[in-house]
Amino acid sequence: MSPDLTLTVLGTASPHPRPDQPCSGYLLRGGGAEVWVDAGPGSFAELQRHTDPARLSAIWISHLHADHDADLLSAFYGLAYGGITAPTPVPVYAPREATQRLAGFFGRPDGSFLAGTLDFSPLYDGHTARHGGLLLTARAVVHDVEAYGLRAECEGRVLAYSGDSGPCAALTALARDADLFLCEADIDRHHEGEQVHLTPEDAGGTAREAGVGRLLVTHVGPTLTPESATARAASAFGGPTATARVGETGAV
Repeated sequence: MSPDLTLTVLGTASPHPRPDQPCSGYLLRGGGAEVWVDAGPGSFAELQRHTDPARLSAIWISHLHADHDADLLSAFYGLAYGGITAPTPVPVYAPREATQRLAGFFGRPDGSFLAGTLDFSPLYDGHTARHGGLLLTARAVVHDVEAYGLRAECEGRVLAYSGDSGPCAALTALARDADLFLCEADIDRHHEGEQVHLTPEDAGGTAREAGVGRLLVTHVGPTLTPESATARAASAFGGPTATARVGETGAV
């Protein structure tokens, strides 16, 4: 496998999947590793267009809203019962309650039965994990639940991913000098007292302040179109800006 860091977009929709557009999901490849980042509804099916899930090095979940984590259930069914057999349990890095949430779908009191298939480890601010030559670092960001952004580094290339976040210094620090900043632009404007998502101007302003190389706009909510959100973010950023599109793969 090439040591170059690449990103494949599996899903971008918010807050629900649409025809041919799953919710948030991305495949990171680099340094001999393959990591599924966020597991929004529909993204597990799209993942299978690009790799065998049995080959995954890890799964990384930014937060426990359904549009980012619901396909963990699909992954468990595929890996446990569907003939997609990983050689060892797949590591899952996610907020602490993820195991209990998944167990709840089965009416189980705890998630111990998952351990032979998915190996959960709780995220925290500053959490790191290395798979081959790929380093994953989590940073706590501002949202209405426990939430993390991701900084992925491989062979001198850096991808930063906002997850779901409001404007905050932690997000800017996470994205600092990244080659590619994959960033949500979920809302048209902030409601009074709410800072749980980014406007396109927030996304572009964060990219500019962090000094990133390129901005990739994703997770555009229903009050915007991807085209308008990208144009507004580009104006605020002043640098190369594009729309994340399902099925596209690019070098970081």
